[in-house]
Amino acid sequence: MIRKKETEAPAQQQQTEIHLIETTEVHGATLQVAGRSGGYGWTVEIVLVRHGEPEWVRDGLNVDNPPLTERGHRQAEAVARALTSEHFDEIWVSPLVRAHQTAQPLLRDRGIQDLGSVTQHWLEEIRNPLWHGTPREKADAAYAEERSRESHRRWDGLTGGESVREFVSRIHAGAGAFLAERGAVPLESSLPVWRFEAEHRKILLVAHAGTNSVLICHLLGLQPTPWEWERFVIGHASISRLHSHEMGDGHTFGLARLSDLEHLDASERTY
Repeated sequence: MIRKKETEAPAQQQQTEIHLIETTEVHGATLQVAGRSGGYGWTVEIVLVRHGEPEWVRDGLNVDNPPLTERGHRQAEAVARALTSEHFDEIWVSPLVRAHQTAQPLLRDRGIQDLGSVTQHWLEEIRNPLWHGTPREKADAAYAEERSRESHRRWDGLTGGESVREFVSRIHAGAGAFLAERGAVPLESSLPVWRFEAEHRKILLVAHAGTNSVLICHLLGLQPTPWEWERFVIGHASISRLHSHEMGDGHTFGLARLSDLEHLDASERTY
């Protein structure tokens, strides 16, 4: 679980946005598509939502697998409204409480009541040490120690928790199996090229800063680092979008939008 000091985003801190050059109509929703040219379209869109603001600390004590704060619930309602006009072929959610609570409004609006039926366990955030009920200073000290390490030692993760190395491997394996079940497999190539058997799939994943950032890195074919959530800064209840683009021998993914927060007022933006 990636845990940062929860702060409001300053008004001038807007979403990070990749240049978008064309608008297209898909499943009744108007979408902006990056890098589209020469008649080549895209086949798969993956929409990534991060959970709302969680209550990491209650009465000075750490909370493992925390629920959302009151603001986090408002953020969840806002992201549901932002996506209300879009059709998704599939919606999947991390098993953790904060992701479930974030997904509930958008699932409710689509008549989905059984969260168990849309849970994907591979979307779980990196696993922290068991801190529940301990003073918040214990977690603060652990994060400070991790940040002070030399870069290569960041792969070890927090002492007593899941290593970043194991976490990245888990997300890569989970994403590979998930996409393979949907007819998307990587080519035997040094480049990040995929073969798709299905067409025009639009998939929504509700997960976490760590999960989403590692997945973005993987699909773009970038070399992973043990600080992906700091390389791809993703706000609470934000929306990120990946589109696939056709080439001569397959498809590749492009990042069309990162951490879109336009559906949240400035005072409601947290990280």
